Amino acid sequence: MIDADSSIYAMVDQASPVNARLADCEPGDVVISTISFAEIALGVQLQEPPPPGVLEAFLEAVPLMPFDEMAAREYARLPFRRARFDRLLAAHALSIAAIVVTNNEADFADVAGLKVENWTR
Repeated sequence: MIDADSSIYAMVDQASPVNARLADCEPGDVVISTISFAEIALGVQLQEPPPPGVLEAFLEAVPLMPFDEMAAREYARLPFRRARFDRLLAAHALSIAAIVVTNNEADFADVAGLKVENWTR
């Protein structure tokens, strides 16, 4: 489950290591949470990268994963030490046993049981 930061990195830099890793994945192996999509869409509305057409093309390659009841229940169990988007994403990933792909590993370090990978290296 790719987070907003890594998604934006992939969308604005075609030569990024994130894109290299995405290219090695099978369709559907990587998803983006509707939580991360909301964070990116807000940025697009504020005229931050990526451009709207690039976001739509990204969603064709990386499908949206809806935040559902299981994710909401997991969210209710998490401590609130950081930004809410990060807590929501962590809960969503935990609810489906997904790995979070992020460049901000420290933002998720206090979430017990959450697996995190950094594809920017």
